[in-house]
Order: sequence, then structure tokens, then C-alpha cells
Amino acid sequence: MYLLNPDTRELKFPPVDHATPEGLLAAGGDLSVPRLLEAYRQGIFPWYSAGQPILWWSPDPRAVLFPDKIKISRSLKKTLRKNQFRVTADQAFRQVMLACAGPRKGETGTWITEEMVEAYCQLHERGHAHSIETWMDDKLVGGLYGIAIGRVFFGESMFSRVSDASKVATAYLCRQLDAWGFELIDCQIASPHLFTLGAEEIPRNQFRKLLTKGIDQPDKTGHWQFDQDFTCL
Repeated sequence: MYLLNPDTRELKFPPVDHATPEGLLAAGGDLSVPRLLEAYRQGIFPWYSAGQPILWWSPDPRAVLFPDKIKISRSLKKTLRKNQFRVTADQAFRQVMLACAGPRKGETGTWITEEMVEAYCQLHERGHAHSIETWMDDKLVGGLYGIAIGRVFFGESMFSRVSDASKVATAYLCRQLDAWGFELIDCQIASPHLFTLGAEEIPRNQFRKLLTKGIDQPDKTGHWQFDQDFTCL
């Protein structure tokens, strides 16, 4: 396994095809903004638990969601029509991250460490990381966050305290990204929840081709807002 030196400005990662069968590529380094952006540009992301060194991953196959192919089920459409949620962008980034780091049913611990929260908040402050929030009675009840480079969105995590809250956030994200010309959402690792929204698995080499094409487009940095004429349905 490749070891990264945290005391150097060298940001080079090994080729992703050097990853283990599970997708582990490297360890060490740091979570500086330049290193994180370089990692995502290559389809690499950090994922580790507190007490471990920083671990960098590039799994094969890769879970992706094409914004124009999101599946909005009949029940989710009903939820959206009720307008029971208020949905915003980049209004509570840190709160969303902390909520994603909170305890989940059947799980212990979290991979969203304090170090990671601070690192991604720096990305957010520089206009690279974004959150979608769902509110009910002015309480944050769901949301997601991720990084945008070019016309690719790298989804990191989501949470839901009320039924469908994270799905509503994902639906809003996909509709707006599609309108902005985004071509790909990187979901990293598949899950049954993501499959219900239309995510699929593709070979890493195919993902890399889509990634190269997508990031070679102008960045949409800065504070995100939904278009005035935006509609999710």
C-alpha cells in the first residue's frame, strides 16, 4: 500500500489500478484543501475511522447516479407535492456534516471525524463543498453534502430524521444539477438506499472516463442557490 507523506507538498497519488480488490489505494497524507481536490479529481476519496491513519480509496466497481436518471417513486412524488419540507442549498453546511456524523441505527462510531468536518468546512468556505438541507418547522430534518469539481458532484453522506427527508434533498440536488449541466454524481459505494434513487454500478475505468470529461469543464464554485424558476417535479 502506498504511503503519503503529510510533511510534503507533493500531492501525487499512485495510479488507481494499484488499489487492493477492496479499493484501498493509499494511507497517510493530510486533509488539506489542495490534497482533497487532487484526490477527487482522480476519483479518490478519504474514508477511515477515528484512530486510523487517513485511508484513500478508489473502489471498483463504482456507484454513480446520473442526475437526469434519478428515480422518483410514486410515494416520493406524493411527498414532494405535499410541500411539507423547505429545501435550501448551502445554508447549514456544518450542521449537515455533524448530523451525518451522528449515530445511526445498527451502527457504532463514524467515519466523519472532527478532522474531516473541519477539512470539508474549509472546502465549503472556498466554494468547493456544498450542502442541501431539508427543513420542517424550521428544524433541520435531513440533507446531504458533497464536493463539486467541473460538472461532477461527489456525494459524501446524507442523513434523515424524518421519512423521505434525505430522498427529497437528493431529488432537489439531481434536478438542479441536471439544469446546470452536471453529468455525474459519484456515490462512491453502492447501497440499497441509493439503488432506490436510480444509482448504478459501473467499472472503475468507465467511471474514470466520465470523470475526466466532467471535471474538464468550468467549476461552479461559490455559494449555491436554487434557480428562481427551479422545480423538482
